[in-house]
Amino acid sequence: MSEPTTESHEPIPSFRGLSAVWLALLGATALTVWASTVDLGRANAWIALAIASGKSSLVLAFFMRLRHESRTILLMFVAAVVTLALFIGLTFVDVSFR
Repeated sequence: MSEPTTESHEPIPSFRGLSAVWLALLGATALTVWASTVDLGRANAWIALAIASGKSSLVLAFFMRLRHESRTILLMFVAAVVTLALFIGLTFVDVSFR
């Protein structure tokens, strides 16, 4: 009988690359804390969402290895994010015109 193979064809991320992403996440967290102290009116929520989107994109791309997936998986992910962004945007528009 043949032995089952556990060989993966995905590239192994380097420690240096993952450390750079981690430092970027720490920087984005510091930016989030700083942005919360500045009063920009209604733009505060949009800025916080933009920073959070960037941080989640880093986590998905590097730590969850989404950047190595097939185009179909990436297309489904982009469709889900666009739908979520649309719902959040429409909610902000609805609340601002009340």
